[in-house]
Amino acid sequence: MLEALNKINGVLWGTPSLILLFGTGVLLTFMLKGLQFRRLIYAFKLGFTKEGQAGSNDEGDVSNFKALMTALAATIGNGNIAGVATAITLGGPGAIFWMWIVGLLGMATKYAEALLAMKYRVKNANGEYSSGPMYYVERGLGKKFKWLAVAFAIFGAFAALGIGNSVQSNTIAAVMDTSFGINNWITGVILAVLAALIIFGGIQRISTVAGFFVPVMAVLYIGGALIILAVNYDQIIPGFQTIFYYAFNPVAATGGFVGVVVSEAIKNGVSRGIFSNEAGLGTAALIAGNAKTDHPVKQALVAMTGTFIVTIVVCTMTGLVLIMTGFWDTTGGLISGVAHDGSLDGGALTSAAFAHVLGTAGEYIVAFSVIFFGFSTIVGWYVYGEKCFEYLVGTKGIMGYRAIYIFATGIGAVANLTTVWAFADMANALMMIPNLIALILLSKVVVKDTNEFFENHYKAANKQLKNAG
Repeated sequence: MLEALNKINGVLWGTPSLILLFGTGVLLTFMLKGLQFRRLIYAFKLGFTKEGQAGSNDEGDVSNFKALMTALAATIGNGNIAGVATAITLGGPGAIFWMWIVGLLGMATKYAEALLAMKYRVKNANGEYSSGPMYYVERGLGKKFKWLAVAFAIFGAFAALGIGNSVQSNTIAAVMDTSFGINNWITGVILAVLAALIIFGGIQRISTVAGFFVPVMAVLYIGGALIILAVNYDQIIPGFQTIFYYAFNPVAATGGFVGVVVSEAIKNGVSRGIFSNEAGLGTAALIAGNAKTDHPVKQALVAMTGTFIVTIVVCTMTGLVLIMTGFWDTTGGLISGVAHDGSLDGGALTSAAFAHVLGTAGEYIVAFSVIFFGFSTIVGWYVYGEKCFEYLVGTKGIMGYRAIYIFATGIGAVANLTTVWAFADMANALMMIPNLIALILLSKVVVKDTNEFFENHYKAANKQLKNAG
């Protein structure tokens, strides 16, 4: 079965799919006239200042900030630690450049996802808002496309149990065992109990916890990376030069590094970039519709900042640390000569890079980051899974899905998840396809609503602020 799944994934995540993802980002960037660049500062103001606070009459369940933090909690996962390391070891330092490109284009994709989520959201039987690709597929494209919406929901509900849950608890359990000697089953029980306490509190409690976890993660992991960069500030520019050089030039086979051609840098940068920020998978749309706002464009702008934070900030920090310490290449890095036997990969490679500069503290920074990242992903992805499951069976089935999700959290800590990984990868790809079809077909709606906002609401708000000043 595993061999068959790997072959399917080879097709689903092959060049055509990557071109579709990349192409959708290019199309939306062109149609929106580079909105993600022109309006980035305004987007951050909406998300992190009083300018974006919801009014008393705005409809929704949580604030713009909490919606963003919930999405980030699910997105800033262990892929930002292990995924970047894998991209560099397989594609060379130039892969980081292509991660940036796919991230910047992905901001337009995520903007479109969030705008459509807000525009086509509905209220469920509990009085909460439900949104996501299944709703803008059905309501935006019509009943004849309902099968696409159902397909997205089925694969989304399953993917949440796998890559968003069991895989994360397994990773956390491995770190707890290696770093602290805690048995996997004990970790599984603790994670299941904590997840239950949060999940049964509903979207309000989940968003509140996310609002706490994400800043803690940022301080812990990005703070550690910044210390390494500050201590070795003179190597920052050479580090960026290395990224830009190998983005367009092959890496020679030297020492323990096998060498890569430019196409490998592009392939690994694009594929890992997509996995790190999830732009195009439709996951951001599953939480965006819960935000309180007076216009869909505002939440869409806030949502796209998440892609910037994940790819341009977090992934860049990880990449620079790996490049500067030389742990991407057994022949040595920029800070000092480094030699390892080539057995390290993924998160272990990032941990070794941090420890090389910060000692034991560096190891613990990565260890605790994996724990925080993993648990926040479990909590954040639950929202995604619930929204998909609710679309299929209604609100009455949610309690059953919660029980299954919590069980998967516990069992994932002790299970062999090779097959689960493969099936979850397939589910992610099958989520992506109907979502991208909808984004392309509804792209004119996105452009129309965007133009309407900036020609009317945005200008009126600025005029009001000037008069008040």
